[in-house]
Parts: sequence; C-alpha cells; structure tokens
Amino acid sequence: MEQQAPKKRIFSGIQPTGNLTLGNYIGALRNFGLLQNEYDCLYSIVDMHAITVRQDPAELRKACLRTMSIFLACGLDPEKNIIYFQSQVPQHAELAWILNCFTYMGELNRMTQFKDKSAKHADNINAGLFTYPVLMAADILLYLTDLVPIGADQKQHLELARDIALRFNAVYGDVFTVPEGYFPKVGARIMSLQDPTRKMSKSDPDECYIAIIDPPDVIRRKLRRAVTDCEATVRFEPETRPGVANLMSILSALSGKSMDQIEADFEGKGYGQFKDAVADCVIAALEPIQKEYDRINKDKAYLESVMVSGRERAQSIAYRTMLKVRKKVGLAALKL
Repeated sequence: MEQQAPKKRIFSGIQPTGNLTLGNYIGALRNFGLLQNEYDCLYSIVDMHAITVRQDPAELRKACLRTMSIFLACGLDPEKNIIYFQSQVPQHAELAWILNCFTYMGELNRMTQFKDKSAKHADNINAGLFTYPVLMAADILLYLTDLVPIGADQKQHLELARDIALRFNAVYGDVFTVPEGYFPKVGARIMSLQDPTRKMSKSDPDECYIAIIDPPDVIRRKLRRAVTDCEATVRFEPETRPGVANLMSILSALSGKSMDQIEADFEGKGYGQFKDAVADCVIAALEPIQKEYDRINKDKAYLESVMVSGRERAQSIAYRTMLKVRKKVGLAALKL
C-alpha cells in the first residue's frame, strides 16, 4: 500500500492586542479554515511579542482568550489545528536566545518595522523591540515550518528567518526547515477606512477599521464615514480612487461579485446607497461568527480545554526540536 506523503506544516502567529479586524478575517482567518484539511497547521497567539509595548496584565490575558474565541468562531477546528498561547511553550524563548547568537546586528538594524515601532513608542525603545524578529524566527523554525502565510509587510521578517535557518544549518547540518511564504489564492488586501493608501490595522484608531466583533450599528456608522471622493460614482480605480476601490474590494470579497457586477449594480446611484449595501453585506457575513463568538467566549471550560490541548501538542513538537538544537550547540539535554 502506497504511503501518503506527510502534510506540509503551516505556522501563523497573531498578536492578541487590539481587536481582530475585517481585514484579518478576509485576508487570513477565512482562509485558515480552508487549509486545515490539506496542511498541518499551528496558530499561535503571540502574547510574548505583545509585551514589547507596555500592557495591562489583566487585559492582555482577556485579549488572549478573546483572540482564541475568534479563531474558533471563524471555523478553526482545534482537533485539526494546534491553537495555543506562545508564552505557554517556553521553547520559543529558549530558541530565540540561541538564534540571537546567529543573528547579526546589521540585519536587525535594517528591519523597517523596528524603525516604525520606535517612532510610535519613542519612550520605550527596548531591546525586545529590537530583537523581535529573532523571536519571530524562533516561532517559525521551532516547528520545522514549511510555509508561513504572510503579507507584504512581513516579507522582511520571513527572509531573516530563512537566513538564520540557512546559517545555522551551514554550521550544524540539516536541523531547521527553511520556510517559504504562503500566499493564499482567496483573499483581498483590505485598507484603512480613513486612509485607504494603508492596510487596515487593529493598532490604528477605532474609526479606521471594522472589528470582527463590532456590533451592526457600529459597522454601519464606520462605513458611512469611510473616505471616498467627490465623484459619487462607483468605479474600481484603485490608483486614483482608493477609498471607493477599498469598499468595492470588501463587497466583492464577501459577496463573490466581480468589480464589473458591482459597478453595474450601482450605476446611477450615490455613495449613500453604495455604503449601505457594503454595510449590509459585512453585517450579514459577520453575524454567524459573532453569534458563535458570544457562545464560545462564555464557555470558559471549553476554552481551557482548547488551551491545554494546544499547549501540550505544541510543546511535544517544540521539545523534539530543542533536543536536537541543544545537542548541536553543546547544551545539556533537558528531560521533560
């Protein structure tokens, strides 16, 4: 009987701070559910990354559970996927220290995200912020990851992870899998509602994004206030009319309609009707997710069981990797 090839492994980490957005859903979370039968998937709530910025401890713990609830509400099966908190697998921090010793200062100095975050948090430019990309590399390499779903803003970090893996392997042999970027076929790049030249981000002011758990009246208000232009015609022209194009992208991604169909539907109609139609579509798409989120978020016993199972399964893989890494670099073996 012919043996099946092992599934390729996908790793993705999402920070729990802020509210996951419609952009996160369309660009990532919705697609994750399509991957769970084809790939071996790990989804980490990367709370250690979050503390490069000062956090309220109680709120951070709540945010981790909220993020896990949203993952589950969006259709991620905890039996088919490993869903866990990064900080509950100490091998992330252990491997990050070892990989720090294989990363050059010049490489970290070139990281554009460090420059951006330093500008935003000038009163707290800490070493963790500087070495953040090495922890990100450890997140990926710890699980011998084949594929990492990334956007344009994460390409530099993935390249660093690849460089570190190749450098380590050149010294010690074939230890780490050299990861590739995964670019989903289904998805759209959703932009800020107030600055449609920038990606929708949960770290932006509230009016700039739609949160997955925003109530319907809030969604409608945000979309009515979304930036468009003075032409009052619905045409997909992303270079010259990015605001209208962004709303069309949202409607297309959630309804399955082409841009030509959307243009025809709103021929001769104003932006008011167009924005209301986008709001109707978003509210309808998020309603079942929000209902499931409310149910799951109240079930603390279930969340605890998912958390424990995810931690144990992630630790099992991480422990095996670190046995090999420790042996290669000359550290004493650590027994579970």
